[in-house]
Amino acid sequence: MSTSAPVRRTHLLYLHGFRSSPHSAKAQRMMRWAADHRPDLVLCCPQLPPSPQDAMALARSLVQDWPRDTMAIMGSSLGGFYATYLSQHTGARTALINPAVDPARDLAAYIGEQTCWQNPEARFFFRPEFVGELQALTVGPLTHPDRLMAVIAKGDEVLRWEEMVGRYPGSHLRVLEGGDHALSDFDDHLPAITAFLGM
Repeated sequence: MSTSAPVRRTHLLYLHGFRSSPHSAKAQRMMRWAADHRPDLVLCCPQLPPSPQDAMALARSLVQDWPRDTMAIMGSSLGGFYATYLSQHTGARTALINPAVDPARDLAAYIGEQTCWQNPEARFFFRPEFVGELQALTVGPLTHPDRLMAVIAKGDEVLRWEEMVGRYPGSHLRVLEGGDHALSDFDDHLPAITAFLGM
């Protein structure tokens, strides 16, 4: 794995998880961090549509003109799955938080009407065809695993930590004893994440 210091980032894309939004605690914390430490950083945290195909089309359109050598990506849970796909196609340095490994399998049980964690009045429908869209976004072995960092909590109550660790061989892994899926102690890991990304 490369140990050289990363190039200073100019752009950051943050991708939230399933049933989440830019109003999640981690997304909001990243926005505050950028405002305090990197007001020059172009930070984009879009509301992702329910369709994985549409979510990836949106993400790709947002970064299409970004400089590949100074952009970075962050993704949490399902957003980590999306971020892995995008990292493979851009080569961008990427940080993942409890990333979903096989969301096509896991989210098949959630077909139907769903609500947003941060706003229960915001509803969306997770359609059966979205499972196939997730399968289409599954990438094989990582081309540049050293460009990815994953923060993985053994106490994750949604995803299996062993599966997450196994998905990212050769990447920079920060495996936590305990913890939870939301990574409630996100602040404790922010210095390591921002240092890895080069921010």
